Amino acid sequence: MKTDIILCGVGGQGILSIATIIGEAAMNENLYIKQAEVHGMSQRGGDVQSNLRISDRPIASDLIAEGCADVIISMEPMEALRYLPYLKKEGWIITSITPFKNIPNYPELETIMADLTQLPNIITLDIEAMAKNNGVPRSANVILLGAAQKALGIEYEKLEEAIRRVFNRKGEKIVEANIKALALGKEAQK
Repeated sequence: MKTDIILCGVGGQGILSIATIIGEAAMNENLYIKQAEVHGMSQRGGDVQSNLRISDRPIASDLIAEGCADVIISMEPMEALRYLPYLKKEGWIITSITPFKNIPNYPELETIMADLTQLPNIITLDIEAMAKNNGVPRSANVILLGAAQKALGIEYEKLEEAIRRVFNRKGEKIVEANIKALALGKEAQK
């Protein structure tokens, strides 16, 4: 078992939380995990990208080469497009469709989506609206994680357990909001 994941988005969107949940679930399964440095994190609104590698065997490098990512999870559609060269031909993209226009020449959403929807394995969601409409406005990132669950090859229950462990210190209300968000994403992947 080996899964190479690129997590991307914009600072403040919850990429690190997704990485923490996935890492916790993988470590609980006694899998090896390596995570590369996250870029752009020092500035809210700057691009953020992380390589996350999970395997049942030791991992030599924490970086994912071009054409080798199994999954791209993107909180923002242009960021998904930016990391497309890293995706395997049969790889999955799970992305939000809500743009975060942090640059003056941000491309038209229709142009970005036209490029992305040509791919064979893609899930696109309006996670911002889903989160707001379901009373979990701060858990949009976990909705995206729920939608990515099958592509990641991690059992749903393992992600749920990881959420409980990761958010336990923040209280039951936060835990339950994130469990609800995970379920919303899982349902949306169908």
